Amino acid sequence: QVHLVESGGGLVQAGGSLRLSCAASGSIVSIVSMGWSRQAPGKQRELVAEVTSGGTTTYADSVKGRFTISSDNAEKTVDLQMNSLKPEDTAVYYCNARITISQGMGYEVRDYWGQGTQVTVSS
Repeated sequence: QVHLVESGGGLVQAGGSLRLSCAASGSIVSIVSMGWSRQAPGKQRELVAEVTSGGTTTYADSVKGRFTISSDNAEKTVDLQMNSLKPEDTAVYYCNARITISQGMGYEVRDYWGQGTQVTVSS
């Protein structure tokens, strides 16, 4: 079993900052990548930012220059520093991780999701 636990959401005024954190635990062989996605009411879930175990980062165009993702492979954590927040950043943010687990006599790569944390940006 693998679990992702998120923290750090909340309410902030436009222009403010929030930091989201996520910790993975359980029967983890290795982390392939970790990231954050978000889903606003009435919209599809979208990738916000992702970082691979090798340190390669990917950002949605809408957050480039404002959000920074960082991870600690040894601690199995990923953080998302969100600056210059806008009302359109309001959404439920989900931590996601692609993880290698031991399965039978071999290994398997699976995707896991956290329970989500609400971020609300007021204008």
